[in-house]
Amino acid sequence: MGEIDEIYRQRLVKLERLKKEAGYDPFKVDRYVKANSSQEIKDRFGYLKEDEVAEEEVSLAGRIMRLRFHGKASFAHIRDETGDIQLYFQYDKLGEEKYGFFKTWVDTGDILGVKGFPFRTKRGELSIWVTDFSLLSKALRALPEKWHGLKDVETRHRQRYLDLMVNLDSRRKFVIRSKVIKLFRELLDARGFMEVETPILQPIATGAAAKPFITYHNALDMNLYLRIAPELYLKRLLVGGFEKVYEIGRNFRNEGISTQHNPEFTSLELYWAYANYEDMIKLFEDILSKIVREITGGLKLEYNGMEIDFTPPWRRITMKEAIKLYAGIDFDNIGNLEEVKAIAKSKGVELEKADSLPAAMFELFEELVEEKLVQPTFVIGYPVEVSPLAKRNAGNPGLTDRFELFIAGFEVANAFSELNDPIDQRRRFEEQAKRRERGDEEAHPMDEDFVRALEYGMPPAAGIGIGIDRFVMILTGSTSIREVILFPHLRPERGIDEDGEGDTEERT
Repeated sequence: MGEIDEIYRQRLVKLERLKKEAGYDPFKVDRYVKANSSQEIKDRFGYLKEDEVAEEEVSLAGRIMRLRFHGKASFAHIRDETGDIQLYFQYDKLGEEKYGFFKTWVDTGDILGVKGFPFRTKRGELSIWVTDFSLLSKALRALPEKWHGLKDVETRHRQRYLDLMVNLDSRRKFVIRSKVIKLFRELLDARGFMEVETPILQPIATGAAAKPFITYHNALDMNLYLRIAPELYLKRLLVGGFEKVYEIGRNFRNEGISTQHNPEFTSLELYWAYANYEDMIKLFEDILSKIVREITGGLKLEYNGMEIDFTPPWRRITMKEAIKLYAGIDFDNIGNLEEVKAIAKSKGVELEKADSLPAAMFELFEELVEEKLVQPTFVIGYPVEVSPLAKRNAGNPGLTDRFELFIAGFEVANAFSELNDPIDQRRRFEEQAKRRERGDEEAHPMDEDFVRALEYGMPPAAGIGIGIDRFVMILTGSTSIREVILFPHLRPERGIDEDGEGDTEERT
Protein backbone atom coordinates (compact mmCIF):
# COMPACT_ATOMS: atom_id res chain seq x y z
CA MET A 1 0.00 0.00 0.00
CA GLY A 2 1.39 3.37 -1.00
CA GLU A 3 1.94 6.24 1.39
CA ILE A 4 -1.08 8.17 0.04
CA ASP A 5 -3.37 5.14 0.39
CA GLU A 6 -2.16 4.65 3.97
CA ILE A 7 -2.88 8.28 4.88
CA TYR A 8 -6.35 7.93 3.35
CA ARG A 9 -6.98 4.76 5.37
CA GLN A 10 -5.79 6.41 8.59
CA ARG A 11 -8.07 9.39 8.05
CA LEU A 12 -11.06 7.15 7.40
CA VAL A 13 -10.38 5.42 10.71
CA LYS A 14 -10.01 8.81 12.39
CA LEU A 15 -13.35 9.96 10.97
CA GLU A 16 -15.10 6.89 12.39
CA ARG A 17 -13.44 7.48 15.77
CA LEU A 18 -14.56 11.13 15.68
CA LYS A 19 -18.16 10.02 15.14
CA LYS A 20 -18.08 7.34 17.85
CA GLU A 21 -15.80 8.82 20.51
CA ALA A 22 -16.72 12.50 20.18
CA GLY A 23 -20.21 12.02 18.78
CA TYR A 24 -19.48 14.51 16.01
CA ASP A 25 -20.14 14.13 12.27
CA PRO A 26 -18.60 17.09 10.38
CA PHE A 27 -20.54 16.27 7.21
CA LYS A 28 -23.86 16.99 8.92
CA VAL A 29 -22.99 20.67 9.36
CA ASP A 30 -24.99 22.56 6.73
CA ARG A 31 -24.10 26.25 7.23
CA TYR A 32 -21.78 28.63 9.00
CA VAL A 33 -22.07 32.39 9.40
CA LYS A 34 -18.89 33.73 7.77
CA ALA A 35 -18.90 37.45 8.43
CA ASN A 36 -15.33 38.29 7.40
CA SER A 37 -12.60 37.30 4.95
CA SER A 38 -8.89 37.01 5.60
CA GLN A 39 -8.11 39.94 3.29
CA GLU A 40 -10.76 42.12 4.90
CA ILE A 41 -9.27 41.40 8.33
CA LYS A 42 -5.79 42.28 7.06
CA ASP A 43 -7.08 45.53 5.56
CA ARG A 44 -9.10 46.58 8.60
CA PHE A 45 -6.71 45.57 11.36
CA GLY A 46 -3.36 46.22 9.76
CA TYR A 47 -2.82 49.08 12.21
CA LEU A 48 -2.41 46.73 15.21
CA LYS A 49 0.96 46.87 16.94
CA GLU A 50 2.85 43.93 18.45
CA ASP A 51 0.86 42.26 21.25
CA GLU A 52 -2.10 44.57 20.55
CA VAL A 53 -5.51 42.86 20.44
CA ALA A 54 -8.53 44.34 18.66
CA GLU A 55 -11.76 44.75 20.57
CA GLU A 56 -13.96 43.55 17.72
CA GLU A 57 -14.62 39.84 17.28
CA VAL A 58 -14.49 38.46 13.73
CA SER A 59 -15.63 35.20 12.13
CA LEU A 60 -14.23 33.51 9.04
CA ALA A 61 -14.07 30.07 7.48
CA GLY A 62 -11.67 28.24 5.23
CA ARG A 63 -9.24 25.37 4.80
CA ILE A 64 -6.47 24.62 7.30
CA MET A 65 -3.23 24.70 5.32
CA ARG A 66 -0.69 24.28 8.13
CA LEU A 67 -0.78 23.16 11.77
CA ARG A 68 1.78 23.55 14.56
CA PHE A 69 0.98 22.07 17.97
CA HIS A 70 2.92 23.37 21.00
CA GLY A 71 1.44 21.99 24.19
CA LYS A 72 -1.16 24.46 25.41
CA ALA A 73 -0.70 26.88 22.51
CA SER A 74 -1.00 25.95 18.83
CA PHE A 75 -0.95 27.75 15.50
CA ALA A 76 -2.65 27.15 12.17
CA HIS A 77 -2.94 28.92 8.83
CA ILE A 78 -6.40 29.11 7.34
CA ARG A 79 -7.02 29.87 3.65
CA ASP A 80 -10.23 31.32 2.25
CA GLU A 81 -11.06 32.76 -1.16
CA THR A 82 -9.01 35.89 -0.48
CA GLY A 83 -5.84 34.42 1.01
CA ASP A 84 -4.26 33.14 4.24
CA ILE A 85 -4.20 34.31 7.83
CA GLN A 86 -2.71 32.78 10.97
CA LEU A 87 -4.86 31.37 13.79
CA TYR A 88 -3.79 31.12 17.44
CA PHE A 89 -5.39 28.43 19.61
CA GLN A 90 -4.76 28.68 23.36
CA TYR A 91 -5.78 26.21 26.07
CA ASP A 92 -6.61 28.98 28.55
CA LYS A 93 -8.90 30.72 26.07
CA LEU A 94 -10.72 27.67 24.67
CA GLY A 95 -10.83 25.43 27.73
CA GLU A 96 -9.77 21.81 28.07
CA GLU A 97 -12.61 20.22 26.08
CA LYS A 98 -12.49 22.56 23.07
CA TYR A 99 -8.70 22.73 22.90
CA GLY A 100 -8.47 18.96 23.27
CA PHE A 101 -10.94 18.53 20.39
CA PHE A 102 -8.78 20.77 18.20
CA LYS A 103 -5.55 18.89 18.94
CA THR A 104 -7.14 15.47 18.60
CA TRP A 105 -9.39 15.74 15.58
CA VAL A 106 -8.33 18.64 13.33
CA ASP A 107 -5.94 17.92 10.42
CA THR A 108 -4.49 19.94 7.58
CA GLY A 109 -7.00 20.17 4.77
CA ASP A 110 -10.01 20.30 7.09
CA ILE A 111 -12.55 23.09 6.64
CA LEU A 112 -12.89 25.15 9.82
CA GLY A 113 -15.10 28.01 10.90
CA VAL A 114 -13.48 30.22 13.55
CA LYS A 115 -14.34 33.19 15.75
CA GLY A 116 -11.82 35.35 17.53
CA PHE A 117 -10.07 38.66 17.95
CA PRO A 118 -7.43 40.01 15.54
CA PHE A 119 -4.04 40.67 17.14
CA ARG A 120 -0.42 41.03 16.14
CA THR A 121 2.11 38.53 17.47
CA LYS A 122 5.49 39.41 18.91
CA ARG A 123 6.97 38.40 15.54
CA GLY A 124 4.75 40.96 13.82
CA GLU A 125 2.26 38.61 12.12
CA LEU A 126 -1.38 39.62 12.09
CA SER A 127 -3.34 36.68 13.50
CA ILE A 128 -6.70 35.63 14.98
CA TRP A 129 -6.84 34.75 18.66
CA VAL A 130 -9.45 32.00 18.43
CA THR A 131 -12.31 32.03 20.95
CA ASP A 132 -14.42 29.36 19.26
CA PHE A 133 -14.33 27.12 16.21
CA SER A 134 -16.43 24.55 14.33
CA LEU A 135 -15.17 21.63 12.26
CA LEU A 136 -17.23 22.03 9.06
CA SER A 137 -15.75 19.31 6.84
CA LYS A 138 -13.10 16.62 7.11
CA ALA A 139 -10.38 16.12 4.52
CA LEU A 140 -9.80 12.41 3.91
CA ARG A 141 -6.88 13.02 1.60
CA ALA A 142 -3.75 14.83 2.72
CA LEU A 143 -2.70 18.09 1.06
CA PRO A 144 0.45 18.05 -1.07
CA GLU A 145 3.57 18.81 0.93
CA LYS A 146 3.63 22.58 0.31
CA TRP A 147 3.88 22.76 -3.49
CA HIS A 148 6.20 19.83 -4.01
CA GLY A 149 3.34 17.37 -4.35
CA LEU A 150 2.02 19.09 -7.48
CA LYS A 151 5.05 19.50 -9.68
CA ASP A 152 3.42 17.42 -12.40
CA VAL A 153 1.68 19.88 -14.70
CA GLU A 154 -0.86 17.34 -15.93
CA THR A 155 -1.95 16.61 -12.37
CA ARG A 156 -2.45 20.33 -11.74
CA HIS A 157 -4.71 20.55 -14.78
CA ARG A 158 -6.50 17.25 -14.14
CA GLN A 159 -7.12 17.95 -10.44
CA ARG A 160 -7.75 21.67 -10.75
CA TYR A 161 -9.50 21.70 -7.37
CA LEU A 162 -6.18 20.68 -5.79
CA ASP A 163 -4.25 23.20 -7.86
CA LEU A 164 -6.55 26.02 -6.75
CA MET A 165 -6.42 24.78 -3.18
CA VAL A 166 -2.67 25.07 -2.81
CA ASN A 167 -1.55 27.45 -5.55
CA LEU A 168 -2.55 31.07 -5.04
CA ASP A 169 -1.09 32.03 -8.42
CA SER A 170 -3.59 29.76 -10.15
CA ARG A 171 -6.38 31.44 -8.24
CA ARG A 172 -5.00 34.83 -9.31
CA LYS A 173 -5.17 33.86 -12.98
CA PHE A 174 -8.81 32.86 -12.82
CA VAL A 175 -9.74 35.98 -10.87
CA ILE A 176 -8.11 38.00 -13.67
CA ARG A 177 -9.99 35.95 -16.28
CA SER A 178 -13.29 36.77 -14.59
CA LYS A 179 -12.39 40.46 -14.42
CA VAL A 180 -11.43 40.53 -18.11
CA ILE A 181 -14.80 39.12 -19.18
CA LYS A 182 -16.59 41.56 -16.89
CA LEU A 183 -14.62 44.46 -18.37
CA PHE A 184 -15.44 43.40 -21.93
CA ARG A 185 -19.13 43.49 -21.04
CA GLU A 186 -18.93 46.83 -19.25
CA LEU A 187 -16.99 48.52 -22.05
CA LEU A 188 -19.22 47.16 -24.81
CA ASP A 189 -22.47 47.84 -22.96
CA ALA A 190 -21.33 51.43 -22.39
CA ARG A 191 -20.92 51.79 -26.17
CA GLY A 192 -24.45 50.62 -26.88
CA PHE A 193 -23.75 46.98 -27.78
CA MET A 194 -26.31 44.36 -26.76
CA GLU A 195 -25.32 40.92 -25.49
CA VAL A 196 -27.18 38.05 -27.16
CA GLU A 197 -27.16 34.26 -27.23
CA THR A 198 -27.11 32.09 -30.33
CA PRO A 199 -27.36 28.29 -30.72
CA ILE A 200 -24.62 25.98 -29.51
CA LEU A 201 -26.17 23.05 -31.40
CA GLN A 202 -26.33 23.97 -35.07
CA PRO A 203 -27.59 22.12 -38.16
CA ILE A 204 -24.63 23.39 -40.20
CA ALA A 205 -21.13 23.88 -38.81
CA THR A 206 -19.96 27.13 -40.34
CA GLY A 207 -18.55 30.53 -39.44
CA ALA A 208 -14.91 29.41 -39.36
CA ALA A 209 -12.50 27.03 -41.05
CA ALA A 210 -12.52 24.13 -38.59
CA LYS A 211 -13.62 20.52 -38.17
CA PRO A 212 -16.73 20.23 -35.94
CA PHE A 213 -17.91 17.80 -33.30
CA ILE A 214 -20.98 15.88 -34.47
CA THR A 215 -23.91 14.70 -32.37
CA TYR A 216 -27.35 13.29 -33.15
CA HIS A 217 -30.80 14.53 -32.14
CA ASN A 218 -33.22 11.64 -31.77
CA ALA A 219 -36.50 13.56 -31.94
CA LEU A 220 -35.51 15.53 -35.04
CA ASP A 221 -33.74 12.50 -36.57
CA MET A 222 -30.81 14.59 -37.72
CA ASN A 223 -27.16 15.32 -37.12
CA LEU A 224 -26.30 18.47 -35.21
CA TYR A 225 -22.93 20.12 -34.70
CA LEU A 226 -21.39 21.87 -31.73
CA ARG A 227 -20.80 25.35 -33.05
CA ILE A 228 -17.36 26.26 -34.29
CA ALA A 229 -18.37 29.95 -34.31
CA PRO A 230 -21.54 32.02 -33.78
CA GLU A 231 -20.80 34.31 -36.74
CA LEU A 232 -23.58 33.54 -39.18
CA TYR A 233 -26.29 33.65 -36.51
CA LEU A 234 -25.05 37.00 -35.23
CA LYS A 235 -25.09 38.41 -38.75
CA ARG A 236 -28.66 37.19 -39.14
CA LEU A 237 -29.46 39.55 -36.25
CA LEU A 238 -28.04 42.45 -38.27
CA VAL A 239 -30.43 41.49 -41.07
CA GLY A 240 -33.23 41.47 -38.48
CA GLY A 241 -32.49 45.05 -37.47
CA PHE A 242 -30.18 44.91 -34.45
CA GLU A 243 -27.17 47.13 -35.11
CA LYS A 244 -24.68 46.37 -32.30
CA VAL A 245 -24.58 42.82 -30.94
CA TYR A 246 -22.01 40.64 -29.20
CA GLU A 247 -21.80 37.19 -27.65
CA ILE A 248 -19.35 35.76 -25.13
CA GLY A 249 -19.46 31.98 -25.14
CA ARG A 250 -17.93 28.63 -25.90
CA ASN A 251 -16.96 27.35 -29.33
CA PHE A 252 -15.94 23.78 -30.11
CA ARG A 253 -13.44 22.56 -32.68
CA ASN A 254 -12.38 18.99 -33.27
CA GLU A 255 -8.73 19.83 -33.64
CA GLY A 256 -5.42 19.07 -32.00
CA ILE A 257 -4.50 20.14 -28.49
CA SER A 258 -1.52 22.43 -27.97
CA THR A 259 -0.34 25.27 -25.76
CA GLN A 260 -2.64 27.56 -27.80
CA HIS A 261 -5.52 25.20 -28.60
CA ASN A 262 -8.21 23.47 -26.56
CA PRO A 263 -11.19 21.67 -28.17
CA GLU A 264 -13.56 24.07 -26.40
CA PHE A 265 -12.62 27.68 -25.88
CA THR A 266 -14.20 31.03 -25.09
CA SER A 267 -14.56 33.78 -27.64
CA LEU A 268 -16.08 37.22 -27.88
CA GLU A 269 -17.78 37.82 -31.22
CA LEU A 270 -19.13 41.26 -32.06
CA TYR A 271 -20.96 42.74 -35.06
CA TRP A 272 -21.44 46.42 -35.74
CA ALA A 273 -23.75 47.66 -38.48
CA TYR A 274 -22.70 50.64 -40.62
CA ALA A 275 -19.05 50.27 -39.54
CA ASN A 276 -16.02 48.81 -41.33
CA TYR A 277 -12.83 47.05 -40.26
CA GLU A 278 -11.04 50.38 -39.78
CA ASP A 279 -13.67 51.30 -37.17
CA MET A 280 -13.11 47.90 -35.55
CA ILE A 281 -9.37 48.52 -35.33
CA LYS A 282 -9.96 51.79 -33.48
CA LEU A 283 -12.61 50.28 -31.20
CA PHE A 284 -10.48 47.37 -30.05
CA GLU A 285 -7.26 49.32 -29.75
CA ASP A 286 -9.22 51.36 -27.24
CA ILE A 287 -11.00 48.47 -25.47
CA LEU A 288 -8.04 46.11 -25.20
CA SER A 289 -5.65 48.81 -24.02
CA LYS A 290 -8.19 49.89 -21.38
CA ILE A 291 -8.46 46.29 -20.13
CA VAL A 292 -4.68 45.92 -20.00
CA ARG A 293 -4.38 49.12 -17.98
CA GLU A 294 -7.19 48.10 -15.62
CA ILE A 295 -5.68 44.65 -14.98
CA THR A 296 -1.97 45.51 -14.84
CA GLY A 297 -1.94 49.19 -13.90
CA GLY A 298 -0.12 50.22 -17.08
CA LEU A 299 0.24 49.58 -20.79
CA LYS A 300 3.47 47.57 -20.69
CA LEU A 301 3.82 44.05 -19.38
CA GLU A 302 6.28 41.18 -19.39
CA TYR A 303 5.30 38.00 -21.17
CA ASN A 304 7.55 34.98 -21.61
CA GLY A 305 10.68 37.12 -21.37
CA MET A 306 9.36 39.81 -23.71
CA GLU A 307 8.12 43.31 -22.93
CA ILE A 308 4.87 44.03 -24.75
CA ASP A 309 3.73 47.61 -25.19
CA PHE A 310 -0.04 48.10 -25.63
CA THR A 311 0.17 51.86 -26.13
CA PRO A 312 -2.03 52.77 -29.15
CA PRO A 313 -1.83 53.11 -32.06
CA TRP A 314 -0.61 49.59 -32.88
CA ARG A 315 1.40 48.65 -35.92
CA ARG A 316 -0.28 47.72 -39.19
CA ILE A 317 1.36 45.57 -41.86
CA THR A 318 0.06 43.66 -44.88
CA MET A 319 0.47 39.90 -45.01
CA LYS A 320 2.63 40.23 -48.12
CA GLU A 321 4.88 42.81 -46.41
CA ALA A 322 5.17 40.64 -43.28
CA ILE A 323 6.25 37.60 -45.28
CA LYS A 324 8.87 39.64 -47.10
CA LEU A 325 10.13 41.24 -43.86
CA TYR A 326 10.23 38.16 -41.62
CA ALA A 327 10.66 35.28 -44.09
CA GLY A 328 12.54 36.94 -46.93
CA ILE A 329 9.98 35.83 -49.54
CA ASP A 330 8.77 38.45 -52.02
CA PHE A 331 5.46 37.40 -53.59
CA ASP A 332 5.67 40.30 -56.04
CA ASN A 333 8.49 38.41 -57.75
CA ILE A 334 6.95 34.91 -57.66
CA GLY A 335 5.22 33.75 -60.82
CA ASN A 336 3.60 30.42 -60.00
CA LEU A 337 2.74 27.91 -57.31
CA GLU A 338 5.59 25.50 -58.06
CA GLU A 339 8.11 28.29 -57.59
CA VAL A 340 6.77 29.26 -54.17
CA LYS A 341 6.66 25.59 -53.12
CA ALA A 342 10.33 25.24 -53.98
CA ILE A 343 11.20 28.39 -52.00
CA ALA A 344 9.13 27.18 -49.07
CA LYS A 345 10.85 23.78 -49.10
CA SER A 346 14.23 25.48 -48.95
CA LYS A 347 13.03 27.11 -45.73
CA GLY A 348 11.76 23.84 -44.25
CA VAL A 349 8.06 24.25 -45.08
CA GLU A 350 6.14 21.70 -47.15
CA LEU A 351 3.15 23.32 -48.87
CA GLU A 352 1.27 20.10 -49.58
CA LYS A 353 -2.27 21.49 -49.12
CA ALA A 354 -1.77 24.80 -50.93
CA ASP A 355 -3.50 24.73 -54.33
CA SER A 356 -3.05 28.42 -55.24
CA LEU A 357 -0.62 31.28 -54.68
CA PRO A 358 -2.94 32.98 -52.14
CA ALA A 359 -3.30 29.72 -50.18
CA ALA A 360 0.48 29.26 -50.25
CA MET A 361 1.01 32.81 -49.02
CA PHE A 362 -1.38 32.25 -46.12
CA GLU A 363 0.28 28.97 -45.13
CA LEU A 364 3.76 30.49 -45.28
CA PHE A 365 2.59 33.36 -43.12
CA GLU A 366 1.32 30.91 -40.50
CA GLU A 367 4.49 28.83 -40.55
CA LEU A 368 7.20 31.49 -40.78
CA VAL A 369 5.82 34.83 -39.61
CA GLU A 370 3.16 34.60 -36.88
CA GLU A 371 5.49 33.70 -34.01
CA LYS A 372 7.65 36.74 -34.77
CA LEU A 373 4.83 39.24 -34.27
CA VAL A 374 5.44 40.07 -30.61
CA GLN A 375 4.15 43.63 -30.28
CA PRO A 376 0.41 44.19 -30.95
CA THR A 377 0.17 44.09 -34.74
CA PHE A 378 -2.76 44.30 -37.14
CA VAL A 379 -2.02 42.17 -40.19
CA ILE A 380 -4.17 43.24 -43.15
CA GLY A 381 -4.43 42.32 -46.85
CA TYR A 382 -5.77 38.76 -46.56
CA PRO A 383 -6.59 36.96 -49.84
CA VAL A 384 -10.23 36.27 -50.73
CA GLU A 385 -9.51 32.52 -50.99
CA VAL A 386 -8.83 32.28 -47.24
CA SER A 387 -11.51 34.82 -46.23
CA PRO A 388 -14.84 33.47 -47.51
CA LEU A 389 -17.00 35.72 -45.29
CA ALA A 390 -15.10 39.01 -45.71
CA LYS A 391 -15.84 41.94 -48.02
CA ARG A 392 -13.50 42.42 -50.98
CA ASN A 393 -11.15 45.37 -50.91
CA ALA A 394 -12.40 48.08 -53.28
CA GLY A 395 -8.93 48.82 -54.65
CA ASN A 396 -7.76 45.20 -54.93
CA PRO A 397 -10.63 42.69 -55.35
CA GLY A 398 -8.25 39.76 -54.81
CA LEU A 399 -7.82 40.86 -51.19
CA THR A 400 -10.32 41.49 -48.41
CA ASP A 401 -10.86 44.19 -45.83
CA ARG A 402 -9.74 41.87 -43.05
CA PHE A 403 -7.25 41.98 -40.22
CA GLU A 404 -5.92 39.57 -37.65
CA LEU A 405 -4.44 40.88 -34.42
CA PHE A 406 -1.23 39.23 -33.26
CA ILE A 407 0.28 39.66 -29.81
CA ALA A 408 3.21 37.72 -28.31
CA GLY A 409 3.53 35.60 -31.43
CA PHE A 410 -0.01 34.25 -31.77
CA GLU A 411 -3.37 35.32 -33.14
CA VAL A 412 -5.71 36.96 -30.63
CA ALA A 413 -8.44 38.36 -32.90
CA ASN A 414 -9.82 38.03 -36.41
CA ALA A 415 -11.99 40.76 -37.95
CA PHE A 416 -13.23 42.13 -41.23
CA SER A 417 -15.71 44.24 -43.05
CA GLU A 418 -18.51 41.72 -43.53
CA LEU A 419 -19.47 40.39 -46.93
CA ASN A 420 -23.11 41.37 -47.45
CA ASP A 421 -23.42 40.62 -51.19
CA PRO A 422 -25.56 37.44 -51.40
CA ILE A 423 -24.43 36.66 -54.95
CA ASP A 424 -20.75 36.84 -54.05
CA GLN A 425 -21.40 34.93 -50.81
CA ARG A 426 -23.11 32.09 -52.68
CA ARG A 427 -20.24 31.94 -55.14
CA ARG A 428 -17.70 31.70 -52.31
CA PHE A 429 -19.71 29.00 -50.52
CA GLU A 430 -19.75 27.04 -53.78
CA GLU A 431 -15.98 27.37 -54.04
CA GLN A 432 -15.67 26.19 -50.44
CA ALA A 433 -17.91 23.22 -51.30
CA LYS A 434 -15.49 22.24 -54.05
CA ARG A 435 -12.67 22.33 -51.50
CA ARG A 436 -14.67 20.00 -49.26
CA GLU A 437 -15.15 17.62 -52.18
CA ARG A 438 -11.37 17.61 -52.63
CA GLY A 439 -10.99 16.53 -48.99
CA ASP A 440 -10.68 19.79 -47.08
CA GLU A 441 -12.74 18.99 -43.94
CA GLU A 442 -12.33 22.55 -42.65
CA ALA A 443 -13.85 24.27 -45.69
CA HIS A 444 -17.16 26.07 -45.13
CA PRO A 445 -20.30 24.14 -46.09
CA MET A 446 -23.11 25.84 -47.98
CA ASP A 447 -25.60 27.63 -45.71
CA GLU A 448 -28.65 28.31 -47.85
CA ASP A 449 -30.59 30.05 -45.09
CA PHE A 450 -27.76 32.49 -44.46
CA VAL A 451 -27.61 33.36 -48.15
CA ARG A 452 -31.39 33.82 -48.08
CA ALA A 453 -30.99 36.19 -45.12
CA LEU A 454 -28.46 38.24 -47.09
CA GLU A 455 -30.90 38.37 -49.98
CA TYR A 456 -33.27 40.34 -47.74
CA GLY A 457 -30.46 42.85 -47.26
CA MET A 458 -27.79 43.16 -44.57
CA PRO A 459 -26.34 46.60 -43.87
CA PRO A 460 -22.63 47.16 -44.32
CA ALA A 461 -21.00 45.98 -41.10
CA ALA A 462 -17.81 44.99 -39.35
CA GLY A 463 -17.31 41.93 -37.15
CA ILE A 464 -14.62 40.59 -34.88
CA GLY A 465 -13.86 37.42 -32.95
CA ILE A 466 -11.46 37.55 -30.01
CA GLY A 467 -9.96 34.54 -28.27
CA ILE A 468 -10.49 35.39 -24.61
CA ASP A 469 -8.34 32.48 -23.41
CA ARG A 470 -5.32 33.68 -25.39
CA PHE A 471 -5.77 37.27 -24.29
CA VAL A 472 -5.91 36.13 -20.67
CA MET A 473 -2.77 34.06 -21.25
CA ILE A 474 -0.91 37.25 -22.09
CA LEU A 475 -2.32 39.22 -19.16
CA THR A 476 -1.43 36.47 -16.66
CA GLY A 477 1.96 35.50 -18.07
CA SER A 478 0.75 31.99 -18.94
CA THR A 479 2.50 30.10 -21.74
CA SER A 480 -0.18 27.40 -22.04
CA ILE A 481 -3.89 27.81 -22.65
CA ARG A 482 -4.48 25.08 -20.05
CA GLU A 483 -3.31 27.50 -17.37
CA VAL A 484 -6.28 29.80 -18.00
CA ILE A 485 -9.04 27.23 -18.61
CA LEU A 486 -10.37 25.82 -15.36
CA PHE A 487 -10.91 22.32 -16.69
CA PRO A 488 -8.95 21.77 -19.93
CA HIS A 489 -9.37 18.60 -21.94
CA LEU A 490 -6.86 15.84 -21.27
CA ARG A 491 -6.44 12.22 -22.25
CA PRO A 492 -8.24 9.79 -19.93
CA GLU A 493 -6.39 9.22 -16.69
CA ARG A 494 -4.52 5.94 -16.74
CA GLY A 495 -6.49 3.15 -15.11
CA ILE A 496 -9.92 4.82 -15.41
CA ASP A 497 -12.54 3.06 -17.54
CA GLU A 498 -14.73 4.87 -20.04
CA ASP A 499 -17.58 4.90 -17.51
CA GLY A 500 -15.32 6.66 -15.01
CA GLU A 501 -14.78 3.59 -12.86
CA GLY A 502 -11.99 1.11 -12.52
CA ASP A 503 -8.52 0.96 -11.04
CA THR A 504 -7.40 4.55 -10.67
CA GLU A 505 -3.79 5.48 -10.23
CA GLU A 506 -3.24 8.10 -7.57
CA ARG A 507 -1.09 10.97 -8.81
CA THR A 508 0.79 13.32 -6.52
